[in-house]
Amino acid sequence: MDGTDSRTAIVVHIEPKTRAGGMAGGRDAVARLAEAVGLTAAIGLTVVGEHIVPLLRPVPATLIGKGKVAEIGAEAAALEPTVIIVNAQLSPVQQRNLERAWKSKVLDRTALILEIFGERAKTREGRLQVELAHLNYQRSRLVRSWTHLERQRGGFGFLGGPGETQIETDRRLIGERIQRIKSDLEGVKRTRGLHRRARKRVPFPVIALVGYTNAGKSTLFNTLTKSGVLAKDLLFATLDPTMRGITLPGGRRAILSDTVGFISGLPVELVAAFRATLEEVLEADLILHVRDVAHAESEAQKADVNQVLTDLGITPEQENIIEILNKIDLLSENIQKSLLEKSGNMSGPVAISALTGSGLTELLRIIAEKLDSNGNIVTIIIDPADGAGLAWAYRHGRVLSRHDSDVGVKLSIAVDPSETDRFVQKFYDSVIRT
Repeated sequence: MDGTDSRTAIVVHIEPKTRAGGMAGGRDAVARLAEAVGLTAAIGLTVVGEHIVPLLRPVPATLIGKGKVAEIGAEAAALEPTVIIVNAQLSPVQQRNLERAWKSKVLDRTALILEIFGERAKTREGRLQVELAHLNYQRSRLVRSWTHLERQRGGFGFLGGPGETQIETDRRLIGERIQRIKSDLEGVKRTRGLHRRARKRVPFPVIALVGYTNAGKSTLFNTLTKSGVLAKDLLFATLDPTMRGITLPGGRRAILSDTVGFISGLPVELVAAFRATLEEVLEADLILHVRDVAHAESEAQKADVNQVLTDLGITPEQENIIEILNKIDLLSENIQKSLLEKSGNMSGPVAISALTGSGLTELLRIIAEKLDSNGNIVTIIIDPADGAGLAWAYRHGRVLSRHDSDVGVKLSIAVDPSETDRFVQKFYDSVIRT
C-alpha cells in the first residue's frame, strides 16, 4: 500500500465498564485506543476521528447505545470516512446494523487484524494460515460479500478496491475451501518437520524471539544476525517466521528465529491458524521474551504474551526463557543505569537497546551460558593428528576448555542432550569416563 493512499477511518474503542463505575478491562482505555489507532494506521488508513465508548451493558442490536450510535453517525456524515473501526468483537447482526446506521463500512477488531495479516504474510504457509482464519471468520458472516478468491491486491477485501470481483458464496463453498487449505497446511507442517529434523542432524540450538507486537524483536534480530528483515515502528511488521544463523561467544553457532508479534485479544481464528508458525517456539531450545520496557502498558503486554505462551503449553517461568527489557534508550539515564546494573545474572531480566546495542554483549553471554547449562559436559582426548575429529568436535559442541599435551588434545565440551549419545559414539574410545 503506497503512502499516497487517502483512505480515512474513525476508530471507536469499546471499553467494558463495571457497575461501580470503573473500567473492567484492567488496562488503560487511552492506551487501548492508541493501539487500535496503530492497527488502523498499519493498513494505510488515516485516522480522522477517535472515540472511547464505556460499555456497561451490551445492546444486542448494535453493541453500544442509541446515543453513541447517533453521535458517531453524525461525525461520520460530516467526515465521510472510508471505514469505521470498532475495537471490539461484533456479531454479524451488530456489524450490519451499525453499517446501516452510520452509512459506512464497519470493521471489528478481528476483521482489522485479519486485514493486516492478509497484507503482510508473504510465504505460502503464511498466506494459507491467514486465509484459513479469514474463512472461519467469514463463515459466520455470509450476509457480507466474500471477495478473497479473486482479489487483485493484498489483504482480504474488507475495504474493497479496484480490480476486485464481488463473489456471493455459501457455506458449502467456504467449507470446501477450508478443507483444501487444511490439507495444504498439513503438507506445509510435514515440510517444516523435515526441516527441523534436518537442523537437529546439524545440532545448532534454536533460539526463538517472542513478544508483544512492536516490542523490537525484528530490530534485535537484525542487530544480532546482521540481516535486513523488515523492522519498523509498526504493529505486525513481521508475520512470517524468519531464521538466521548467529555466532555466540566462544564460537558456538545457533539459529535465531523471529516470530509474529503477540497482541491482546488476538482473534481465536488466528491463534489456531498460526499454531504451525508458533511451532518454532515450541521446538526452541531457548525463548527470548522481548519487552518494550518504555511502553506505558509494558506489564500488561507481558501478561498478554505469557497468556499466549501458556495457551501453547509453555510455562512462562520455565528455565529456558530469558526476559529481555528492550528500548532502554527511551528511558532516563538513571533508569537505564539501574536496569543495566541489575542485568547479567542467569535468573533475572536482561536490559538492552536493540537500536543502540547497549547490553547486547551481556545478552549474548547469558544466551551462551543458558544453552550450556541445558547441555551435558563431555570430556574427550583426541590424537593431535586427527584434524577431522577436532573440527567435528568444535562444530557439534561448545568447547569449554582445551589442554594440549603429549598424550593428546583434551577437550571439555558442552553438548546438547539430544546429541550426547551421538557424540559419545563418535569418540567412543576417547571419552574420559567420570
